[in-house]
Amino acid sequence: MDKHILITGGAGYIGSHVVKLFGEYGKKMVILDNLSTGVKKNILYGDLVVGDVGCEDDLNVVFSKYDIGAVIHFAGSISVPESVENPLKYYHNNTANTLTLVKKCVELNVNNFIFSSTAATYGLGEGRPLDEDDLQKPINPYGQSKLMIEKILRDVSNAHSEFKHIALRYFNVAGADIEGKIGQSTPDATHLIKIASQVALGKRLELSIFGDDYNTPDGTCIRDYIHVMDLAQAHVDALDYLIKEKKSNYMNCGYSKGFSVKEVVSEVKNTLQLDFPVKIAPRRDGDPDLLVSKCEKIKKLTGWKPRYNDLSLMIKTAYEWEKKIS
Repeated sequence: MDKHILITGGAGYIGSHVVKLFGEYGKKMVILDNLSTGVKKNILYGDLVVGDVGCEDDLNVVFSKYDIGAVIHFAGSISVPESVENPLKYYHNNTANTLTLVKKCVELNVNNFIFSSTAATYGLGEGRPLDEDDLQKPINPYGQSKLMIEKILRDVSNAHSEFKHIALRYFNVAGADIEGKIGQSTPDATHLIKIASQVALGKRLELSIFGDDYNTPDGTCIRDYIHVMDLAQAHVDALDYLIKEKKSNYMNCGYSKGFSVKEVVSEVKNTLQLDFPVKIAPRRDGDPDLLVSKCEKIKKLTGWKPRYNDLSLMIKTAYEWEKKIS
């Protein structure tokens, strides 16, 4: 595709890694980001337009200046606990702003759309690995806001036959660029491995485990962790599939293996050969016991082949990045 790819939220954690990978493949990109949480220096390729995805004037600037052939949409709010405390923020930043973007795409006949969705749409899950056809019943406003977007995209694709989309449902993203050029740069991020790295470096006093009475073997939540560079490759492969096959779809992104919070903390200490204080804190609202993926679909349809399925590697790259920005 010779046209530009519009990447919203491309200065953020996942978006910046996707920008890096597309840049290495020689793709033309424009990044739209308001830099409220994103970091400008983490954008290694493409043109940056500072603006808001929910502002039609900002969208008009981008779409008038660049010939856009596809959109990869990351921009939005991502904290489950915050969404419980401030749901209106999530329905505005995620659902309403995406509606504005999708409307503009339909208006201008931009028909390839990749959406950054989440395993949180599955809610409590089924106590087993989940595939794309499992029930989606979110238990927090973050997951609900993302599911609403999936429904919007499905309805728009049904109403406008040329408009096609793929929703990538991320499980727990971790790690940093293998080459150490970029990483998770938001100081108050809620990602477990980043927080553990900060505690190990003395940037935080202690690590809190939120609840140890879940219905899991050790009482702490179990999650499926995926290296951010494998997730970035999933976006490259998904866009190739979308352009070639012209079919909308929904795909999980994970490794189909779960680790409990206590297991991750233990692995961080083992990998780094460091000890740090850990305390048990009350549960957070909106956290299910277990979220683990089945990912056969994305592998079969797009040819996605993970290269970094190694919890220790996720920890090492996250820690090295955290040390670099200290």
